[in-house]
Amino acid sequence: MMVPLYQAKAEFFRTLGHPVRIRVLELLGDGPLQVRDLLGAVEIEASSLSQQLAVLRRAGIVTSTREGNTVLYALAGPDVAELMGAARSFLTGLLASQAELLDALRDEPAEPGGAQERAA
Repeated sequence: MMVPLYQAKAEFFRTLGHPVRIRVLELLGDGPLQVRDLLGAVEIEASSLSQQLAVLRRAGIVTSTREGNTVLYALAGPDVAELMGAARSFLTGLLASQAELLDALRDEPAEPGGAQERAA
């Protein structure tokens, strides 16, 4: 039985739903890296990184290639890097509009009898 596309998408986003996995994908967006390079950048224990890489590998989001004693990880395709870029762009816009709202609130004069005066 085929899984509906919306369900497959939800599972994909659940797979991305861990800060270490997101960080790994951002790092791999610049090109393939060895585990030791990922460890230095992510700053977690090797066993934890290994678990997170295994999740990404099982989902087909990253690939691994062994070269002697070294394992090289890479994004499975350019779409993953584009998705990370789109997320960054979306969040940048969202935070910018929130900053604009905060600035507007700070620029408004305090209302008489408002929370600031009641707190005094």
